[in-house]
Amino acid sequence: MENKGRCTGLILGVSIFLGLSSLGYLLGNSYLKGKELNRVVSVKGLAEKEVKANIVLWPIDFRVTGNNLERIYDSLEKDNNKIIGFLESKGITKDEITVSAPKIEDKALYGDMNKMEFRYIANGTITVYSTKVDLVYKLTNEIGELVKENIALNTNQYGSYVDYIYTELNSIKPSMIETATKNAREVAEKFAKDSNSTLGKIKNANQGQFIIENRDQHNPQIKKVRVVSTVEYYLTD
Repeated sequence: MENKGRCTGLILGVSIFLGLSSLGYLLGNSYLKGKELNRVVSVKGLAEKEVKANIVLWPIDFRVTGNNLERIYDSLEKDNNKIIGFLESKGITKDEITVSAPKIEDKALYGDMNKMEFRYIANGTITVYSTKVDLVYKLTNEIGELVKENIALNTNQYGSYVDYIYTELNSIKPSMIETATKNAREVAEKFAKDSNSTLGKIKNANQGQFIIENRDQHNPQIKKVRVVSTVEYYLTD
């Protein structure tokens, strides 16, 4: 009976030892794997592309002054016709031109009329909305011809700037995202090589916002599109 008890105890002890050894191995292996999974590198990939605007919005602001409202409206109509005639003679069509209602300011509401040369100031706006970007860009440099027609242009008026717009972003998004992701991977591979590691799978990826801005202040019709993607990769030994 005593030998049988010793044998049973020995078997139980060996079983416990083997169980603890296996548990230790599993825990150690899990720890190493978990440690490997925690090793990541985060990199950014940049993609840039120059494109030409495909829509242009050009408000032409002008001013008429006087003391007689009837004559003010006559002058506005004459200037409207002169501006439209100028645009059409250069290749802009009627369906690309919009004439806004004039805004008339009565200065008598703000002070003594005896100190004012003109009582009324009328501001008119003719807007060109067109896909003829190159043509409009050229005409913006020829707008001085209207000054020779005695038209008082408000070139410094807020909102009178020319707006060049690019609306075909969706057509270039896939290729730019591909380029940004490729650049990010190249950076990650270089980092892995320098750290004697191997680049693993992607842990996380974040596509940045697409930004469209003028290439420079002298060529607003040329746009620069930019996107930055952030990618996290696993690293292994």
